[in-house]
Amino acid sequence: MIYRSTKVLKLTHPVLQSLTQYSTLNQNPPSSSSSSPQIPKKLHHKDWLSPTEVLQVFTSLQDPTSLLPALHHYSTRKDYKPTEALYTLIINKLSQAHLFEAIDNVMNRIKSERKCRLSDDFFRGVIKNYGNVGGYINKAMQTLFDMPGGFGCWPSVKTFNLVLHILVSTKMFDVVHEVYLMSAKLGVEVDACSLNIIVKGLCESGKVDGALQVLDEFPHQKCEPNALTFSTLMHGLCVIGKVDEAFGLLRRMENEGIDPDSVTFNILIAGLRRQKRYDEGIELLEQMKLKGCAPNPASYQEVLYCLLDAQRFVEAKEFMIRMVSKRVGPSFVSYKQLIQGLCKENKVEELDWVLRQMTRQGFVPKMGMWRQIIRSVFPEKSNNHHCVSCEETIDELIT
Repeated sequence: MIYRSTKVLKLTHPVLQSLTQYSTLNQNPPSSSSSSPQIPKKLHHKDWLSPTEVLQVFTSLQDPTSLLPALHHYSTRKDYKPTEALYTLIINKLSQAHLFEAIDNVMNRIKSERKCRLSDDFFRGVIKNYGNVGGYINKAMQTLFDMPGGFGCWPSVKTFNLVLHILVSTKMFDVVHEVYLMSAKLGVEVDACSLNIIVKGLCESGKVDGALQVLDEFPHQKCEPNALTFSTLMHGLCVIGKVDEAFGLLRRMENEGIDPDSVTFNILIAGLRRQKRYDEGIELLEQMKLKGCAPNPASYQEVLYCLLDAQRFVEAKEFMIRMVSKRVGPSFVSYKQLIQGLCKENKVEELDWVLRQMTRQGFVPKMGMWRQIIRSVFPEKSNNHHCVSCEETIDELIT
């Protein structure tokens, strides 16, 4: 267990120094240049208000710009006793209205007043609002770093991982590792999820070799990699053309007793397809069944793309029939490629089922597809340049 000091946490890492320039607002509510926000009448009453009644008052506020003035007025009452539920309600409402400077105001008030003890769940909600809703990544990180010293709450690994995930999702790859190194100072014991996020970030930034090194870090952190770990690494290897190395990881995970899932096999099929190793990709669908892994719709779709890329259009149609029998709907792109291929090979007799199934699935063939079909069905009209142009003939047939 990592020791959590009761002293104020001093974080002097460069990543934090770049975050210190984040706005601090006055504790007093902002003035309105047009009209002053109305304070709910109940807050003017001298009757003592219970926490539940206070929540009801703030819930009833329709204008989000009234939240801070109402909170300020409530703070002047003798029965002022804010709760985590109240702060959560106010911050969520402000976030929905994209009033993030007002959220800064609330957080500064909380930090200075220390009127109630707040949980890790509360700060995780604040981080989600800053990062996911507002896109204020620096403020999301700053909230995490401020938790121990500024608010007296140590972050959980779940909250720590949320920040890592936000950084990877926004492609701030250089910062991810810096934040990861702060785990000990924040009192966080990293878990497999933390390492998986690091692996994902390294793979997405093209540093697959570094991601593979993280795989060896799992036992040092007393963690075990899972199917997601290996799938992420396999995808990174397949993207850079190292499909055989990806299969090496498949053997390694099986040797370590980790069962590959359908996502794992889909990644490998897609990797083989990129290298035009179509037969191997098609065969892998059967192999995954033998290994006790049921294909999902994406598995069938990847194999269908293999057949289409290999220009084996009649086989692709038969495979489509198999997919439909399993209640797996092919993609619109699949139908489009199949129709183009069948037309190109003048296999117009195969088109009827494809068109019918396409419309049953809710896809509408576009004008260009109809033109191609009609050129194949009526080649003599398409080649007739004596009376009317080809385009006019096709338009007439379509309409």
